[in-house]
Amino acid sequence: MLRMTKQRRAILDELRRERHHPTASELYSRLRNRLPRISLGTVYRNLAVLSREGVVRRIESPGEETRFDGSDEEHDHIRCVSCGRVDDVLGTPAALDEGRLPELAGYEVLGHRLEFFGVCPECRDKPAAGQDTVE
Repeated sequence: MLRMTKQRRAILDELRRERHHPTASELYSRLRNRLPRISLGTVYRNLAVLSREGVVRRIESPGEETRFDGSDEEHDHIRCVSCGRVDDVLGTPAALDEGRLPELAGYEVLGHRLEFFGVCPECRDKPAAGQDTVE
């Protein structure tokens, strides 16, 4: 059974409070106000333990910093191609019916990951570089 230290509890609480799936360094910045003695290394180590134990999920994408999700609900994600922000997408159907995969490919399905890509509302609403914003 996973021992929930003060640091792990604070990290998990912050992850569950945050909707945009922060990176370890973003979590560290937020946690320093509550836990001034916490180090970035402590955040990384505890995220690794929480991830290995299945308490949090790692959201990895090539060329991007790993983000973390504290939700225990099954859901998918959407990533902004402009700023890298990641949000939950709830209620989307699985890309394939997991129940049919064994008959189609012979695999025992353990789960799936579906990630969408787009432009978040903040980036979409920003004026394009060089665009005149004065009317």
